[in-house]
Amino acid sequence: MKILWIDLNSSYAHSSLALPALHAQLMENDTYEWDIVSATINDNVGTIASNICVKGPDIIAGSLWLFNHESMMHITSRVKAVLPHVKLILGGPEFLGDNESFLRKNPFVDCVFRGEGEEQFPLWIHHWNQPEHWKDIIGLCYLDANNQYQDNGLARVQHFDQQVAPEESPFFNWTKPFVQLETTRGCFNTCAFCVSGGEKPVRTLPLDTIRKRLQMIHSHGIQNVRVLDRTFNYNTRRANELLDLFLEFYPHIRFHLEIHPALLSAELKEKLKQLPTGLLHLEAGIQSLRESVLEKCQRKGKLSDALEGLQFLCSLNNMETHADLIAGLPLYHLNEIYEDIETLASYRAGEIQLESLKLLPGTEMRRRAEELGIRYSPLPPYEVLQTNEMGTVELQITRALSRLLDAYYNTQAWREVTRYLILHCKGFLKSLLTFYLSGSLIDQPLSLEKRGLILYEFCKRECPEYLLLVSTAWIEAGMSLKKLPAERVRTKHQTPPPHWEVMYGTYKESLRLCFLPTDDEGLHGYWFGFETEIQKIEPVFKAKS
Repeated sequence: MKILWIDLNSSYAHSSLALPALHAQLMENDTYEWDIVSATINDNVGTIASNICVKGPDIIAGSLWLFNHESMMHITSRVKAVLPHVKLILGGPEFLGDNESFLRKNPFVDCVFRGEGEEQFPLWIHHWNQPEHWKDIIGLCYLDANNQYQDNGLARVQHFDQQVAPEESPFFNWTKPFVQLETTRGCFNTCAFCVSGGEKPVRTLPLDTIRKRLQMIHSHGIQNVRVLDRTFNYNTRRANELLDLFLEFYPHIRFHLEIHPALLSAELKEKLKQLPTGLLHLEAGIQSLRESVLEKCQRKGKLSDALEGLQFLCSLNNMETHADLIAGLPLYHLNEIYEDIETLASYRAGEIQLESLKLLPGTEMRRRAEELGIRYSPLPPYEVLQTNEMGTVELQITRALSRLLDAYYNTQAWREVTRYLILHCKGFLKSLLTFYLSGSLIDQPLSLEKRGLILYEFCKRECPEYLLLVSTAWIEAGMSLKKLPAERVRTKHQTPPPHWEVMYGTYKESLRLCFLPTDDEGLHGYWFGFETEIQKIEPVFKAKS
């Protein structure tokens, strides 16, 4: 009997854990032959379907989520038209809600699975061609022989610490730039917008198990691990133990963590301060800086504690902390989002990620959408279209604002100048966004240089007093000294002044100097030194006189 898995991802940089996690539990059973067809949502669906058909499977399985939903349905419907005898089972977060309408709309899907599959999927495999026995498989949803909807509830892995690790499966993908390591299953929090908001109880892996898995990951040369732990620091003692464990793999592995800034104990803060640079990359879940919004979302933790914790995390020089805001949450207004971005910029957040709320299947907020005054798209990715506080136009503004943040604040070359302009140039973000929208630029793919040229043009029109900052950022990003942002730069026959204050680097006579004056007389300004012997476009030396 042949099982074929459709591995459909948003890009080749990403890889799902679903197949190796399920296959690892069935590896010892040689009754089944496993195969895989890997693709991205940008590949031709006809080609993918053809590649599946020629393999002649008995069972086709796959995981459905927001961004592969549409492509997966096109692929599987074609396959079932050619191979009607094949059993098609789908799982994933798209099936955490009510699945009857999906099954009736897509009758070529034999059944779907709700919840965690490692323990129940092997039971279904045993009875894959005996639908009369499907009623005993927890999590399975299907239409029976009488076309009646059967719903077997929600599957939860009861023995998470006893599962065979996904890394043991030959289907685990070691070719990606990072791997995911699930150290915890479930979440202590109750966020109404999150599919993990109702995942109880929290189940954890023993430290020794995690150590062995990290050793295997290290042996494959992987340098980046994304730790799948919904709230890494919900338990201070365990968080400290994990950090000590991660230190055993420094400097070979960098760990990406999600951390709750409201739950930082004094002990954990001290530990974080002492960690070596580059060990951690933190994602701080903040969502909104408004108490009423967080309360409506049922998120645990005081806002005052979250803000204090976030300030602390962003102040650490040994790691970068990204913060996220979610537009479309109930009680959240557009002007408050602008204000919250300014606050995060003042904290020196590494990145500010502004996302649109999506009402995911199975979440409390989706169930209460009408009560909360939320209108959302019925099709993936289920984005919020209107709330009591924000209309359709305002929500589209937040989408554009998100792209603007990615183009400038979340880009290393323009981050510092953007942060300064956000904090010191009143209404900067609104004005720059208007400038982008008026020129129909917001959805265009723009190079790093083009973004700099636009920013310089904007400042020249709206706030010329900040042009020097943009020129400085332009030079330090290694951009061309022959283009407009470097119009004041002097490049020919520049010699060092009698006195200057070195800001970084070491001066040597072999450096090629350029001078950016800060006054009309050219008596004061910034000096930049460029290497002439190596291919490095950014300056290696900076001083002011």
